[in-house]
Amino acid sequence: MTYNELLKKAERKAQKYKMEKTAVKSLLLFASNMEPSKLYLSLNEECPPETESKFKAYVDEYTINNRPVQYIIGYAYFYGYKILVNEGTLIPRWETEELTNNILIYYDRYFKGKKVKTLDLGTGSGAIAIALKKEEPNMDVYASDISEDAINEAKKSAKLNDCDIDFRVGSWFEPFSEDEKFDIIVSNPPYLTTTEYVEDIVKNNEPDVALYGGSDGLKFYRIILENARKYVNENKFIIGFEHGYDKKEELNFIIKTHFNDVKIVNLKDSMNRDRMTIIIKE
Repeated sequence: MTYNELLKKAERKAQKYKMEKTAVKSLLLFASNMEPSKLYLSLNEECPPETESKFKAYVDEYTINNRPVQYIIGYAYFYGYKILVNEGTLIPRWETEELTNNILIYYDRYFKGKKVKTLDLGTGSGAIAIALKKEEPNMDVYASDISEDAINEAKKSAKLNDCDIDFRVGSWFEPFSEDEKFDIIVSNPPYLTTTEYVEDIVKNNEPDVALYGGSDGLKFYRIILENARKYVNENKFIIGFEHGYDKKEELNFIIKTHFNDVKIVNLKDSMNRDRMTIIIKE
């Protein structure tokens, strides 16, 4: 059977199970261990039996067992960087790339060219921390997560990307002393409500601790904002969040209860939804 015949058959299977057809292309690339350009040029060639067997097993794992492609292949790309993932880490989403991009924009606006200390709270796979450090070498990046397994995986991704980040295990600010002041804090905390609909492929595979944020989805924003002032440089700082599309007003209210001398910027994602909030002290 040729690569192309295998691919078409797998795409039909994905469609039958209401899964993404495009995902099986990633599985074929992984099974064949080819670069995309080489696979494209080889589509009409016979696929070796060993590769065919691997590919079919991966497709079954994805379609029948409902396991995310990223966990099957062991990585995802975030901001162009390869990030290792497993069942102990949340799979990075494109919305979080938009948060990362906005943090870089606001760094340029308020700190351009200056050395800053940046803290990624609840780092998970380390995707935000790694992308920020790679894109802006003037950032000294620190990151924390309550999961030791997630931190260990994030350390491997940082090494893979030749990236120097200070990773620490602990809940939110817990691993840091109040003497360690930061210029930028960024976080994509768990923000799904406990009653919110979640697709089975997410609910049954990705860690609950990285998904759910209490009855209203704002539990961890309260914890972060109650403590953030003790960890930022008082004269100038930026705090950036990703959040649920319908939580802008509630989050703004929480911010105002703890910060009365800041500028609050609410930003929309590429789908025109309110998904990011930036707090600025000039």
